[in-house]
Amino acid sequence: MTMVKAHVFTHELVAGRYRLVDVVHRETNRVCWYGTAVEDQRPFLLTEIALPPDPEGEADPRVAARALRMSGTMGAVAPGRVATVVDAVAGDGRLWIVAEWIDGVPLSELLARQGTFEPARVARLGLDVLAVLETAHREGITHGELSPGQVYVRGDDSVLVTGFGLAGATLAPRLTAPSYASPEQARDERIGPAADLWALGAILYTMLEGRPPYRERERPEATLRGVDRLPLRTPVRAGPLGRTVLGLLRKDCRERLTRVVVRDALLRVAAEEPGPADEPGARAGAGGRCTGAGRGRRAMIGGTVLATATVAVAVLAAAHGLPGTDEAPASAATHPSARASVSGSRPEGSGGRGPAPGASASDPAPSPSPSRSSSTAPGRRPSASPSAPPSPSPTGPPAGFRVLTSPEGFSVALPQGWKALETARSGDLASRVTFGAPGDPRTLAVTYSERVGADPVAVWRDDVEPDLARSEGFRRLGDIEATTYQGRRAADMEWLSVVDGARLRTLGRGLLLGGGRGFSLRWTTPAADWDDTVNRRALATFFRTFRVTSG
Repeated sequence: MTMVKAHVFTHELVAGRYRLVDVVHRETNRVCWYGTAVEDQRPFLLTEIALPPDPEGEADPRVAARALRMSGTMGAVAPGRVATVVDAVAGDGRLWIVAEWIDGVPLSELLARQGTFEPARVARLGLDVLAVLETAHREGITHGELSPGQVYVRGDDSVLVTGFGLAGATLAPRLTAPSYASPEQARDERIGPAADLWALGAILYTMLEGRPPYRERERPEATLRGVDRLPLRTPVRAGPLGRTVLGLLRKDCRERLTRVVVRDALLRVAAEEPGPADEPGARAGAGGRCTGAGRGRRAMIGGTVLATATVAVAVLAAAHGLPGTDEAPASAATHPSARASVSGSRPEGSGGRGPAPGASASDPAPSPSPSRSSSTAPGRRPSASPSAPPSPSPTGPPAGFRVLTSPEGFSVALPQGWKALETARSGDLASRVTFGAPGDPRTLAVTYSERVGADPVAVWRDDVEPDLARSEGFRRLGDIEATTYQGRRAADMEWLSVVDGARLRTLGRGLLLGGGRGFSLRWTTPAADWDDTVNRRALATFFRTFRVTSG
């Protein structure tokens, strides 16, 4: 998949330091070149962009400095996921961005060769792009010019995104790839993260359908008018991703799907577990705004998790008093086994629709609220809420997983060889089971509480986070986000911490069962391993197969 360029040198030098060798790809108002350093023949990717007329020549240095600064910011927060920019030069009506050579192929070139991709591959590539966008939006950065030409696919099918810092530097940023511009860009309105989500939807559409959602016309202005005014051509090959694509390509930016819902849907399909993407309340929820520096969680893709007892840094507030927390009573008992039964059968229970793969696992089920008393008799395990919608017919666990049914009131499919490593209880009001395998640094912790507040976001914010903040190196990633999981109110939180000198990353999802009861799931991995593809599938499986059981 590596691009190999014949060294047919041109005579043109850029800033006297870089020699242009060959065109990698072209878009409106942009040309990407393979080039080499004059001094040592080191390869680079040079992007040539037309600049607006500037008779005084004063804008050029500012444009170059801005592009270099923003690219540097993205390189720091998303290392290995964005192009490493080493130089920016403006002059003669052109801006040149010089980046380290990318060992991959532009997605636009792959599409020209292959036409369409299967939904599972589209979902995996889309997850990688979404992860980069989420990181950028947390930093207040909107890409603004995303297109298949800005996404490079490497040999392992991971992606690297280029073009950050270029929005606003061209004659009209939207003209770089008009058929991927959002309607608000077509109207020359101020843009924000919602425009990037539209572009992601347009890229997914193109990978599935073999053509962009709006036809490229002879003049960019005509293409933009089509984007703004014409109805979307209904996708016919999108399969399980159809609703997700349509939800991203809503012309009203306030109605586009949220990042959480998109990530969930993509994870589900990446694990080849199709399911509806459009949960109630899943739309953009932009509060009437389409601009601003969106804040959200990074994509929850893979990772490896750190061993058991150490991962339980400050359990859900609901689990105050469990061993391993600052408030654990000396008499609290820790059991090495959960007395769980394992089978290869389907997940049990009536838990409704499984979490979107990759949905953040949150701990709102935690923290007991002193102002609320349990409506469930002490000692009774939770049962599925009678008002919960019925679950769609569950499919069996994927190869390499088996269903474990825990006496703590739930079942979930786990990788072969995984078992309950630790069970901690606080009387009859809360329990936590941590699953993993010897030598595997990944863990999944499931917490049940009979004293949890009525607002899942508030539980994370007011009950759980203060305890977590006392742990070493704690830092929340993005906002706590409300969502719907298995037909119930839920919320997601993601954070970093340090345990035994190791940097961890945790994604928590908590769901409310009613009557003050709730569950939370926490997926914890070494931070450096968070994006491993194998863990993307594991996370998707956990959230798809988790069920509340009766008993």
